[in-house]
Amino acid sequence: MKRQVRVRFAPSPTGPLHLGGMRTALFNYLFARKNNGVFILRIEDTDQSRYVQGAEEYIMESLDWCGIEVDEGVREGGNFGPYRQSERKPIYPKYAEKLVDTGHAYYAFDTSEELEARRKEYEARKETFIYDASIRSGMKNSLSMPEEEIQRRLDSGDPYVIRFKIPENIEVSINDLIRGEVVVNTSTLDDKILFKSDGMPTYHLANVVDDHLMKISHVIRGEEWLPSLPLHILLYRSFGWEAEMPDFAHMPLTLKPDGKGKLSKRDGDLGGFPIFPLNWTDPKTNKISKGYEGSGYFPEAFINIIAFLGWNPGTTQEIFSMDELIRAFSIDKVIKAGSRFDPEKAKWYNQQYLRKMSNKKLAERFQNILREKGIEVDDQFVEKVCDLVKERATFVHELWDHAWFLFKAPEEYDSKAVNKSWKEQTPGIMKELYEVLTGIRDFTSGNTEKVVKNWIEEKGYGFGPVMNSFRLCIVGAAIGPHLFDIIELIGKTETLARIKKGLKDNRQPF
Repeated sequence: MKRQVRVRFAPSPTGPLHLGGMRTALFNYLFARKNNGVFILRIEDTDQSRYVQGAEEYIMESLDWCGIEVDEGVREGGNFGPYRQSERKPIYPKYAEKLVDTGHAYYAFDTSEELEARRKEYEARKETFIYDASIRSGMKNSLSMPEEEIQRRLDSGDPYVIRFKIPENIEVSINDLIRGEVVVNTSTLDDKILFKSDGMPTYHLANVVDDHLMKISHVIRGEEWLPSLPLHILLYRSFGWEAEMPDFAHMPLTLKPDGKGKLSKRDGDLGGFPIFPLNWTDPKTNKISKGYEGSGYFPEAFINIIAFLGWNPGTTQEIFSMDELIRAFSIDKVIKAGSRFDPEKAKWYNQQYLRKMSNKKLAERFQNILREKGIEVDDQFVEKVCDLVKERATFVHELWDHAWFLFKAPEEYDSKAVNKSWKEQTPGIMKELYEVLTGIRDFTSGNTEKVVKNWIEEKGYGFGPVMNSFRLCIVGAAIGPHLFDIIELIGKTETLARIKKGLKDNRQPF
């Protein structure tokens, strides 16, 4: 019988989510929804020394912002909880002990000082120290000690760890859904620590045990976990769980904009682009790192940005709603090679969503900016402004840069534009234009443009010089959309007032 698809996103609360982590969450979510499955959020906080206050909440808020709905998790609950690994602490010891009892793991009593001394010995010989089959019999562990000594140490509370006993010189083969067959010889692996004397498991043990107990069907995670895959396979075999083992898919790395190496926070800082979904305040320094939300990106745009990092629908479509992504997504369309992050393409996605947004919704967002500036105008006017300038903006906050002159008259005038456009005869022409505009009753863009053009032709004035001077009076610079659209919006009274203002000093035009 085909098993139910159950996938998990299992981040560690050690800081803000990188966009690569959000991509992992998204791909798991899309795969679950495409296959009528379950998406689980599991917080992997076994390493308490790296726990960062607020990181767990940040993870959940980021998923909420992106529209990634959790079916089972810390907040949502479920039949396979707890979903926070630190709360699952009582579960792991018996599994670690089971591996020891069956000969797949062993107690190791080597102190950190003894291990460090060994490393230095190897370094002196220009060799790498690896705790593996070649040296395990010469170390302080239950493979090299008499049973009485082992029991004495355990009874006396000596610190220890439980290490996995890697089988010697065998081939571990697994079919990765993205990379195909992966084969590793165990001679290249070390005896990883599974359980620590503080009662906490390491990632490797907790990860495999939790995936099994939560009936995870597919493990979709980043390429950085590929080296751990052979150990995880061996753990499933050692527990006797191979028949229920999940399918694995290791996604490609997210690369720097130049394609040379993995994308990091430093790359974002240097390049001036965010790599986190939401703003993050470092609890130690109070330093704020801007996220995509805080930088003005729409969540829909962010989802498209990360969806295309390593996945291609096989069509020319570039803009997807979440439902469209769910329908189009499949693991076999995820590529093996690293995917280069393009900050300019990220902006392009946001620009497309801004242009597609209704003027009403856009106006609601723009009104927040206007209120902060002390500007009170009705919604209908703001909707018309958005319609006029949104093609020029990438972010909502940029609307002000392209439309400020629609809300207030210019207080100063661009000197370069003045020198270029305002000539000796300009004041007289502007006075004539003032009279022409005064006589227009239908002040719509199309009608006003027609009347002004006819006047310019009749007078024999050059269209360019007149319009450039006119724009200076209205806008204060050689910027902005179609001038007649502008004056229709601001209205006849304001238009005439701005021309008057521009004409107030004939010797110094502005």
